[in-house]
Formats: sequence, C-alpha cells, structure tokens
Amino acid sequence: MTPQVLAGKTGVVFGVANKRSIAWAIAKAWAAAGARLIFNYQGERLKENVEELVGEFGEQTPLFPCDVSSDDEIKSFFEKVRGQSEHVDLMLHSLAFAPKEALEGDFLSTTREAFRTAHDISAYSLVALARDVAPLMTNGGSIVAMTYYGSKKVVPHYNVMGVAKASLEASTRYLAYDLGPKKIRVNCISAGPVNTLAARGISGFMSMLKHYQERAPLKRSCDPAELGETGVFLASDGAAAITGQVIYVDGGYQIMGM
Repeated sequence: MTPQVLAGKTGVVFGVANKRSIAWAIAKAWAAAGARLIFNYQGERLKENVEELVGEFGEQTPLFPCDVSSDDEIKSFFEKVRGQSEHVDLMLHSLAFAPKEALEGDFLSTTREAFRTAHDISAYSLVALARDVAPLMTNGGSIVAMTYYGSKKVVPHYNVMGVAKASLEASTRYLAYDLGPKKIRVNCISAGPVNTLAARGISGFMSMLKHYQERAPLKRSCDPAELGETGVFLASDGAAAITGQVIYVDGGYQIMGM
C-alpha cells in the first residue's frame, strides 16, 4: 500500500482516455497516495469512458471538458477548477497526438499541418496548461509530463511524434527555469513501451516491445503501476530538489549503445 505522501494535495490530470492510459495509472497512484484529483476529458466521445473510470474515486470526483488546443477551453477549465479548490499542487500532462498517416512511412513525408498539429497538442499544450495552473500553485507544486526515448534517438515510424516529444522535453526545461522561483517543479517521465491504445497506433509496436525484452538491462520495458509510483515520487516532497529532468522508466534501455 502506498503511504499517504500526497495527503492534502490537489491534482489535475490531463490525458486519461481509458483504463490502459498511462495517465490513469498515475492518477490511481496519486489517489492511493492521498491526493484529491480533478480530471479533464477531450470531447464528448471520451466523456463516458473517463466518467466511468473516475467513478472509482467516488461520484463527487470533478470532471470537466478541456480541448487543450483551445486557450478559451483551458481558461474555462481552470475557472471550474477554482470553483473546486483554492489551490492546486500537482498537474499531469499525458497528452500527445499526431495524424495517423504521420506515424506511418517516413518522416520526410510529414506535412506542414501534421507537424503543426503534433507540436500544438503534444508540446505547446504543456506551456498553455502550465501558464494557467501556475497561479493556483500558491504553495509551489509539481508538473509531470510524459515523454518517450524517440525524442532523443530515431525510432522508425515514431516520426513527427519524436520531434514533438523533443520539443516537449525542451519546454520542460524552460518552464522549470521560469517557474522555479515559485517553487513549481516541472519534470518528464520517459516511459518505455507500454501497451496502451495510443501505442498500438504506432506501426511495429509489438516488435518494439520485444526489442526491449531482448536489449534492456532488466530484460523488459516497464508496467503502468511502475510509472504510477514514479509519478508519486515526482509529485512528493522526496523530489523537492528535482526539476527540469527527464526520468527514464524503461528497464534501463536508454543507457544501451547497442
């Protein structure tokens, strides 16, 4: 059982789509550690899914719409959050999107629109959300974003998403610098391959998983519960001096040269 290291803290969670979402694994771990959570959902299509999941925390768990590509919706979301809590301590950004055709074939074929969309949803949204959550983090806070090793090295078919994740990681560092004086920390968790709905959209995903089992020092990638525990650590006072970092939870794969 997770100790209540987040008791008394309030967190906002962006990116839960279904029970396999990494965002859901981290949300469950935050809740088990004592945090009170507020969720977003992206569009009516996902509302029912998210509603059903957050029902596990009780019927009173707040859930509000927020399309992170809209500054107006972000503003409206945080106005609703203010109605629920005077302050926010934690924020999870587990959001990424690129058009399906951009995750097939070669990177050279990426269209201008696909490039713009991938960066808007997967990277700029962190900046936009951080700007609106920061005034609520009156006691300092922890912002955690999800990334992947395709930001550092070429992963075939990850394409524009790898470039967008590199932008996300750089944004984390610049945000960490800007928000540091307010005692707000900003870090990334770089997860190894996990069998999520989003991951299955990447061509060759299963062979990627097998590759980690063969090459990673721990002979495996990671599981969602382990990502949850890392999320709890980064949200806790135990990580009070950690900011602007990318923490790899990938069975050690990132250290390997060949």
